[in-house]
Amino acid sequence: MINKSETVYTIDSLIQKILDDEKQYDLSKIISAYELAAKAHANQVRSSGEPYITHPVAVAYILLELGMDTDTICAALLHDVVEDTDTTLEELKKLFGQDVAMLVDGVTKLGKIPLFTKEEQQAENVRKILLAMSQDIRVIIIKLCDRLHNMRTLQFRPANKQRNTALETMNIYAPIAHRLGIRKIKDEIEDLSFRYLDPYAYAEIEQSLKIRSDERQAFIKSIEEQIAKRFTEMGLPEPQMSGRVKSVYGIYRKAFIKGKGLDEVYDIYAVRIIVNTVNECYNALGIIHDMFKPIPNRFKDYIATPKANMYQSLHTTVIGREGIPFEVQIRTVDMNYTAEYGIAAHWKYKEGIKGKDKLESRLAWIRQIIEAQQETDDVEEIVRTIKSDLAPEDIFAFTPKGDIITLPAGATIIDFAYAIHTQVGNKMKGAKVDGKLVSLDYQLQTGEIVEILTSQSPDHGPNRAWLDICKTNEAKSKIRSWFKKERREENIANGKEAIEHEFKRFGINIPPEDMAKFLADDMKRHNCAELDDFYAAVGYGGIILSRIMPRLKDTYAKLTAAPASKPVPFSPRKSNTGIIVGGESNIDVKLSKCCNPLPGEDIIGFITKGHGVSVHRKDCSKYVEAMEKGIETDRWVEVTWAENAKENDNPIFKAAIDVVSYDGITLLANVAAVTAEMRIPVSEMSTKTLKNGNANLIMTCSIAGVGQLTQLIGRLRKIPDVISAERIIK
Repeated sequence: MINKSETVYTIDSLIQKILDDEKQYDLSKIISAYELAAKAHANQVRSSGEPYITHPVAVAYILLELGMDTDTICAALLHDVVEDTDTTLEELKKLFGQDVAMLVDGVTKLGKIPLFTKEEQQAENVRKILLAMSQDIRVIIIKLCDRLHNMRTLQFRPANKQRNTALETMNIYAPIAHRLGIRKIKDEIEDLSFRYLDPYAYAEIEQSLKIRSDERQAFIKSIEEQIAKRFTEMGLPEPQMSGRVKSVYGIYRKAFIKGKGLDEVYDIYAVRIIVNTVNECYNALGIIHDMFKPIPNRFKDYIATPKANMYQSLHTTVIGREGIPFEVQIRTVDMNYTAEYGIAAHWKYKEGIKGKDKLESRLAWIRQIIEAQQETDDVEEIVRTIKSDLAPEDIFAFTPKGDIITLPAGATIIDFAYAIHTQVGNKMKGAKVDGKLVSLDYQLQTGEIVEILTSQSPDHGPNRAWLDICKTNEAKSKIRSWFKKERREENIANGKEAIEHEFKRFGINIPPEDMAKFLADDMKRHNCAELDDFYAAVGYGGIILSRIMPRLKDTYAKLTAAPASKPVPFSPRKSNTGIIVGGESNIDVKLSKCCNPLPGEDIIGFITKGHGVSVHRKDCSKYVEAMEKGIETDRWVEVTWAENAKENDNPIFKAAIDVVSYDGITLLANVAAVTAEMRIPVSEMSTKTLKNGNANLIMTCSIAGVGQLTQLIGRLRKIPDVISAERIIK
């Protein structure tokens, strides 16, 4: 679809398009919709100065090009009347039926989306788009065409609006158009967005393409003629063929982002061959490879393994006698319709909304993203989800039974497991790729066969560290959901610890009895009825602490800066860490990370400059070295554990443990079983294979004291195949 930014659409051109189309439309209904819209928008103009009615007519025309049905065309003509005029949904329902009114309502709600304002609004707005898609996919198809025409006429908007609109289009609408398979819209809105986001790069690529435009077209034509001649010589019917030069943004992604020159982008040129059957596709592939030299590792079979948007085609990159590489795409007529029109092909060439079951299966990914977003209000993460989960670069891996799992590029074993089933992910203890054991952070490649190894233990579950490893939001959501449901007490402890750590880092001192009052606004924002609910949400990752800390810092600054004549609602005071220094228990102290002392161990304190007393174990290398070399011996003071710091049921101290085992497959599961049984929270865990083939696991636990640590290490050493289990002391 070429850029038609200068085209002014009229009702006459729309009617002529309908009459020229082979598809049957209810023309009288469409004309009635136009007349109502024209009357409603009679006194309105666009930023370009054109009558406003030209915009809904243009949107309807683009939808006609996609082959959408009568109700969709009517809804396009009427899509702004409820929002911008006195016309009501009830009137539309009465005049045009339930479907048209529902579509207009869906697009109207999307039309109210402000461009990147408050974070909570952004998150809700993206959800609105996806919810509208899940209810009737025609809503988002209308919205995509609406956005396309707005992008074509964006030059009439202020510069700041141009960039904001282009950024939202690139981040949200282009990935959705890709996932729906509507290449005509995707390519154009990407190019138009790119023009405003990086005008210099756009102009440079466009100029490079224009310089040798005639030569490029002549080259493509010569390739088509050679292929047609070969088919004729072999007594085969001449196939349909078309050539193209890659889009400007497509070249930018392939060349400029990866630091390559235009000559290094092999698929700048492409020739498309369209045949009738799948067998003819593979026969055509053989002919092409016989005519031209194929470039190794540049063949992709999307017929056997379709993309997530149902795209099917054979792709091969070859070199002709001219020494210029070019891509050949081979597909059937039906595959070509799907490649060009995506989900809209159901209306243009097939069964439309009658094929409900097929549409349901193709749109399941929308519900997955909606469900995944319920766990977070972080808009940046939601936008990352849209961009990653809908990204063009997909990989295709296989289960041992031959089932295809489609994942975004960079996806890991964890993503694969959760893509199969939630319980497979939750019970995973390891994996094999092509028969070989791999780590859980292994990034999968297309064509690999993946076997997920699961635990039979009822207490087995995911690790929090997986959240930093997996790529898809589906996997992240399912991991958070497990911790949310199964580890509430652990979530509360971890969330409380994280908040206390951040508060201490930023100098926020709130007494425990005032914490709920201080966090009241944020608790309300995140639908937390109690303080523990808020702690739990932070603990399982539903609330991103880094997102709310700036607001909390400002709130605290205002409270503590209150005039002396007014009472301050909170009385900052130093926290009691359970360490007694010189008989005082309210001294500002911190536990040293170099040795992580635990209650029950002999400790010593070091007076720091401006940061209170740093507490070390007496066998810590820093203390031993200071005593041996006589370094600042006067700054070391005697400290002891307070009674309330002795071992109890509130494990708040950190300890790192190193475990080595002969068997890496069961090690993770066995260790997790021990910590779960002992109710010991694990904040970090990583595994690797040593040079001698043994498995090495390092984890950081929350420990109540030295007694519990000794018990844990003893239990770990009894695990079958474990060689050693030791505490890590720096």
